Amino acid sequence: MSQAYLGNLGLSRAIASKAELKPAKRVIGQRQDVWSIVNEAAAASTIQPIINMGQGFFGYNPPKFVLDAAKAALDQVPCNQYSPTKGRPRLRKALAVAYSPYFGRQIDPDTEIVVTTGANEGMLSAFMGFVEPGDEVIIFEPFFDQYISNIQMPGGVIKYVPLQPPKNGANETSSAADWTLDIQNLKNAITAKTKMIVLNTPHNPVGKVFSKSELQSIGDICVENNIIILSDEVYDRLYYVPFSRIATLSPEIARLTLTVGSVGKNFYCTGWRVGWLIGPPHLISPVSAAHTRICFSSPSPLQEAAAVGFELAESNGFWDESKQEMRAKMQRFNKIWTELGLPYSDPEGGYFVLVNMKKVQLPTGYNFPPHVQERPRDFKLAWFLIMELGVAAIPPTEFYTAENAHLAEDYLRFAVCKDDDMLDEAKERLRGLKKYITG
Repeated sequence: MSQAYLGNLGLSRAIASKAELKPAKRVIGQRQDVWSIVNEAAAASTIQPIINMGQGFFGYNPPKFVLDAAKAALDQVPCNQYSPTKGRPRLRKALAVAYSPYFGRQIDPDTEIVVTTGANEGMLSAFMGFVEPGDEVIIFEPFFDQYISNIQMPGGVIKYVPLQPPKNGANETSSAADWTLDIQNLKNAITAKTKMIVLNTPHNPVGKVFSKSELQSIGDICVENNIIILSDEVYDRLYYVPFSRIATLSPEIARLTLTVGSVGKNFYCTGWRVGWLIGPPHLISPVSAAHTRICFSSPSPLQEAAAVGFELAESNGFWDESKQEMRAKMQRFNKIWTELGLPYSDPEGGYFVLVNMKKVQLPTGYNFPPHVQERPRDFKLAWFLIMELGVAAIPPTEFYTAENAHLAEDYLRFAVCKDDDMLDEAKERLRGLKKYITG
């Protein structure tokens, strides 16, 4: 057999091998995602450094008692090894102690809590634990973008129900409560295949805290149709109006509810990737089984530190302090919109604010790249702010289907979980919008 033949055979096999290396459809996006577009603009802008008001990571460290606990955990041999797959017993006990008063009953740390590698992995585990191919999951628009891929991974089919924005949101500031859910639209979205509804309160990006009556209506529909409720409550310590937990409204609703929490959002440490789910044993068990197969266990020293955090937070006055501080940051930053005459949705919870920029007139013929030009107006607004003012914000149509993107195309989302100096510098740069504002 000739060397030439062998060479050609090897080349043919190499070409065939390359042709076969196709990624799964579930991980292939059809368009460039918002995060890469924002990063691209940030790298290209002549104004540096960029003030990142877009992504929801904190601009400051966790409280000292939590940091000290993390450092101490690293010196403990067991904390540097695998934790039990459902979470370290100390953390599950601390969560049970912390949340039992809110739930109005004693939570069993062994059967009603599972610790996960961030809230996002916890939600993926919930979908993996219950959603079969073809099962339908209802989410509200705008949505946290990770919901989409997490639901699609196990073959779920997403049904979208949009929140309706304030009717006069382009002209006047109003409460985030004015983003409303049409209950009839929710009922119309339910079919025999509906397996789960995803709820997010306090809501990202709107800042809405769903009222007790809204939650009751959602819960009653789920009870009537035997639908699981995945309640994403990662901002549960940052609410500025009365906050109700859907799992507490009735035993019938509690039987169907998985409540999601986040150490990262609670203690300013989004990089730690520790979250949890609370629910009845018949819901927690399948979630725990899926979690075991996805990542087996979660970071041990950070679980230990989180446990100490929950044990000490109340006595340190941390929960009230964190809420007051974030509300003060929100008020501090939002003064710029009043100054500029740009209306916004005043958040009821969380650390995001949606600002309506319909009055901002983008220069005619501005040079947007093709992948921005083809997107809704909010992408152009976000690109313009980065390039001309050096301030990054997130275009919220990324959190919508194409059909409903028009509802948010004049808004931008800003995160206020930054230090005060950064907020003040962002405000100063945003004053550069004055010359583009009309009406």
